[in-house]
Formats: sequence, structure tokens, C-alpha cells
Amino acid sequence: MEKKPKAQFASNTSDRTVSQWIKALLVLFTGLVIAHLGVALFLLSEMGTDTFTVFIQGLARTFGLTVGTMHVIVLIALMAVMLLTTRGYIKPGTVVCAFCGGPIIDLFTWMFGDIINEQAALPVRIVSVIAGCVILSLGMSVVINSNAGTGPNDLVAIILSDKCRKLQFRWVRVLCDLFFVLLGFILGGTVGAGTIIAVFLTGPLVQFWLPKTKRIIQSILRE
Repeated sequence: MEKKPKAQFASNTSDRTVSQWIKALLVLFTGLVIAHLGVALFLLSEMGTDTFTVFIQGLARTFGLTVGTMHVIVLIALMAVMLLTTRGYIKPGTVVCAFCGGPIIDLFTWMFGDIINEQAALPVRIVSVIAGCVILSLGMSVVINSNAGTGPNDLVAIILSDKCRKLQFRWVRVLCDLFFVLLGFILGGTVGAGTIIAVFLTGPLVQFWLPKTKRIIQSILRE
């Protein structure tokens, strides 16, 4: 049986200097841009929303709020709960991830919207979904390995993975994504073929990329 990786996601970064934090946040932002390029490709395919957005859609329709408003409310609530119940996870980069993702997605949507959309050939849309998952997972691994913080919704799987040592991160992520999709669907969120692909691809792909990007990022940060 394959053993769970020993590396833990929580860490103490209190001894970082200002220059080290600047480097780490630049690495995180690079990963954020990569990840949200993947999200944009995924959304432009018009084959379903990502797993967390299904959950947000369901909540928004239940409470009569916009998706954007509900997204901010949920992220703030998640950060508050994590600050009160965990240590070593909420960092400056968590705030960057929470509030910079939307504009980055908008930029890539503007750049590629005329090429990839619901009128595009089906093979193009399928490739866009799969490429989106691969790129999103690569970006997430860079963000995680920057050790500068991660988006509140992504921290759910990371924290649970650290707490549930018997399960590898990939399976914890799959279970979290499945939970968000099922609950969101029950509440009225939209689920498509791309959503199902994301549920079962994202977690395994992130775990695939983590050790590969870790070596590169450690050489950059020199920590």
C-alpha cells in the first residue's frame, strides 16, 4: 500500500525576513496567475463550473445574493474559522489569494473568450477543460509550496489532509470537492461534465505536481 507523504502543510514562518517574504509572495502570486489561467480555461469551456463555485452558486440562490457577494462572505467566514481553530495555515498570501483571483480570471477570460466559448468545437472545449485542470493543479502546487498562504477554500482540504494522516492529500481533496459539488447541487448550483472531471482530476494532479514544484521553489527561496 502506498504510504502517505510525511510532509506537513502547516509551518512556522515567523523567522522569515522581509526579503524572504517578498520572494515567497512573488512565488505565490506566480502560482496564483497560473492557477487562475486554468480556472479561466475551465470556465470558458462552458462545460460546468468548478467544484467550489457550484457550492457558492447554491448558497447564493438559497439566500438570494449574488455569486460574487456570497463568495466573499464564505471566504471571510472560512478565514475566521481557520484563524480561531488552527495555527500555521492563515498567512499573508491567504488574503492575496482571496481577493486577487477574480481579477486574474477576468483578465484571462477577456484574452481567450473569443477563442474558447460555448460556440467552439466540442474537442476544443474538452481540451480546454482538461488543460484547465492540469494548469490549475500546477498553479495550486506552486501556491502551496510558496509557504506564504493558500486560498481559504483550498485550505479546507490542506488542513483536513494534515489532520487525517491515513488519507493522502489527493483523496482528501477529491472528497472535499465531491462534498462541495453535492451540497451545491442540492442547494441549486449548476453541475456539468467539466465539474465531474474537476472533482476526480484536481486532487491527484495537485499531489503529482507538489514534489516537482517544491524542489524548484526551495531553490528560489533558499529556505
